[in-house]
Amino acid sequence: MPDKRTEHPREVLLDKVVAWFMQHGVLDTSMRTLAAGVGTSNRMLNYHFGSREQLLTAVIERVCEAERQALERFVDEASDPMEAGARYWSHIADTAEVFAPLFYELSSHAMYRKPYAETLRTVLTDAWLSGFTQAFERITTPDRAARLARLCLAMGRGVLFDMALTGDRAAADAAIKDFTELVRREVDHS
Repeated sequence: MPDKRTEHPREVLLDKVVAWFMQHGVLDTSMRTLAAGVGTSNRMLNYHFGSREQLLTAVIERVCEAERQALERFVDEASDPMEAGARYWSHIADTAEVFAPLFYELSSHAMYRKPYAETLRTVLTDAWLSGFTQAFERITTPDRAARLARLCLAMGRGVLFDMALTGDRAAADAAIKDFTELVRREVDHS
């Protein structure tokens, strides 16, 4: 059965826009520059998205939904939250070269409270935290699970940021492995 998303011209165009932004960044890219970069016209971008802000909203929603689904899948497939976290880290690290710069650039838009980035603010605080919390609730109290989820999310973001700057995947993987072992010992001893 064909993927319904790719059957619709707007969704096909959005896929191209996300890929272009992952390669080139958002910065102050105009709709005309973007249109030329993805092989369409400014008119078609405006037709499908309305404005640059609405286009950025669609990009954020697409990227965040894909990551939320990946996290849910890893949590559902693993009974051990540390295993789910390790698998999710591998997924993020594997895509970091193209994903991380876009993720952090759009995160800064959310920090500046750009209206089109409001979805990202929600995903960064609610969706990912709830996924990690759900995983930890399998082995500890809800309150403690929420604290561990926030700690793990913050650590993962920091290591991802470091890896995006340095390109040192081995050091990032080692840091995540050490942190995971620390969390496992903390959970086991309480």
